Amino acid sequence: MPEEPSVHELRLGIYATQQQADEIKERITRLLCPEPDHAPPCPVPWSMFMVHMSDLDARELHPGLVEQAEAEKRLRP
Repeated sequence: MPEEPSVHELRLGIYATQQQADEIKERITRLLCPEPDHAPPCPVPWSMFMVHMSDLDARELHPGLVEQAEAEKRLRP
C-alpha cells in the first residue's frame, strides 16, 4: 500500500542580509513552483514564510549558526 501524503516542515536558518535572504526565498519558491502562473492548485501544495532572527530566540533554535556567525564577525577586520 503506498504511503499517504502528509504535512512535513523543513526549516532553514541562514545568516544573511535581508536582500540575500529575499533572494534565497525566491530561489526556493521557484524550486517548489517553477511555473508561478499555472492554474491552481499546485501539484504539491506548499507554503513558506520568513521570520527575522530578532523575532525568534535564534540562539535556541540555531545555536551552531549563531556561533558560526559570531566567529566570522570576529575574523573580519
